[in-house]
Amino acid sequence: MEALRASSFPSFHRPPISTKLARTISEKPNFHIPSIQQITTTPLSKIHSKKANFKVFTAISPTAAPASTEEESSSPDQEIDSENNEEKFDWYANWYPVVPMCDLDKRRPHGKKVMGMDIVIWWDRNEDAWKVFDDSCPHRLAPLSEGRIDQWGRLQCVYHGWCFGGAGDCKLIPQAPRDGPPIHTSKKACVAVYPTCVQNGILWFWPNSDPQYKDILSKKKPHYIPELDDPTYTNSMIARDIPYGYEILIENLMDPAHVPYAHYGIMSAGKTPESLKADREGGRPLEINIQKVDINGFTAKQVFGDNYFIPPCLYYGFFSPGGAQTVKKTSSSGTKDEVVSPIPPQKRALLIFYCVPVSPGNSRLIFVSPRNFAVWIERIFPRWIFHIGQNLILDSDLYLLHVEERKLMEVGSINWQKSCFVPTKADALVVAFRRWLNKYGGTKVDWGTKFTGLLPPTPHREQLFDRYWSHTVNCSSCSVAHKRLNVLEIALQVFSVFAVGIVAAAKQGVISVAARYALFSAAVLCFVASKWLSHFIYKTFRYHDYDHAFR
Repeated sequence: MEALRASSFPSFHRPPISTKLARTISEKPNFHIPSIQQITTTPLSKIHSKKANFKVFTAISPTAAPASTEEESSSPDQEIDSENNEEKFDWYANWYPVVPMCDLDKRRPHGKKVMGMDIVIWWDRNEDAWKVFDDSCPHRLAPLSEGRIDQWGRLQCVYHGWCFGGAGDCKLIPQAPRDGPPIHTSKKACVAVYPTCVQNGILWFWPNSDPQYKDILSKKKPHYIPELDDPTYTNSMIARDIPYGYEILIENLMDPAHVPYAHYGIMSAGKTPESLKADREGGRPLEINIQKVDINGFTAKQVFGDNYFIPPCLYYGFFSPGGAQTVKKTSSSGTKDEVVSPIPPQKRALLIFYCVPVSPGNSRLIFVSPRNFAVWIERIFPRWIFHIGQNLILDSDLYLLHVEERKLMEVGSINWQKSCFVPTKADALVVAFRRWLNKYGGTKVDWGTKFTGLLPPTPHREQLFDRYWSHTVNCSSCSVAHKRLNVLEIALQVFSVFAVGIVAAAKQGVISVAARYALFSAAVLCFVASKWLSHFIYKTFRYHDYDHAFR
């Protein structure tokens, strides 16, 4: 059961332990993370030489000084006004995860949106590499992602048949005279090509097609997590498009206090000691301290260990699959329960979240929770089995966050601290992220001139909770399961009709009474099974509403 729970989203405040990435721009960084047997903590290096003056921050504990005093002394707005913000995070000078490799099909192009940019991913068999192009044909701007890979391994636009090679160069313009000038060699006929790499089972791209970044991989790499490439760990991934923005997605994943409530009944938050238990759900005080905040992100310390935010997309840490344990501690004030970490040395698992900005009001989550125990479970069961629970978790707080984002838009992201009352240490991670975003990230994702900054209108509920277009069609495992289960549903219905037809058409005495009853019973069972399967397919792969009132 531990392994099955770990395959879904585990409790967000189980013991995370990790290391920090040293990053520079002028030199090739060392992205190796020590193995879990040799975990150490190293500080983040600065991208620029000037060091920012940042105070260590934690949200106020319930027993701390009055909220107004503490909040005023560490207000993000005051720090922004009082400090020189010479360091700014460049949203377009970083690698972005696009899609898990397991969900890519080499036979066709794939369209994605990242940082507001429409891109097409396709397999160039001539260069034996994945390519990422601007998803726009230079002829009449038709989407190349709707095209095909032709018999010569070129990317073909299906609007007028223009073909492109792996370097973005146009190989063929069918409408051009064969004995005329080679107009296909014009620079205007080329497609923008973005640097790409494959790391940790994910395709990454650099959102700048300028030739100076052609060899950017030799100077700067995505953050590397060795456990994702370790065969002794599981590495099953899920990717889903989310109908709320990047900022809301990250701060929600950094919030352990919401787990027992928003995900009640579908996620285990660990057993709460009776002395700390305040309600049925089991919420309790949490000790979270932010140790370091700079342009490269921040480190958070909990009772169980450390976890990290590495901008722009990565939030991760180790956790103990056994959850928390409670011990009795005696002091001068008496005996009390205390939550401690039961980290077993032989079992390790990670929570890894890649949060991808797509467009205002939309984001993409790539989640993986590798573990080094019960690996056989994921080798027996297909990925879509685990995606059922993971999608349900994402659905359970989806509407809450969608509405929250619109309310924050009304007050402005710079006024987040003034609008939200965050008096406890349980909110320290969320507050730290907002401080990082306000100080270094420009208060929000830099969309350039592509968007006005307004959020898209709220769709009707079935579209908001849609699973088919946000996940199923893009997941190689779920899409296959969806097709096969639909075939099974039809087969059950056909057999049901066929059996009833035999019973009705057979003459008296040709089929025994027992055989008639058996066929009729089988027909009824198959019909009932097909109706149940239809409902299961719809809720699993298309739409699953969520009602907290009756949980």
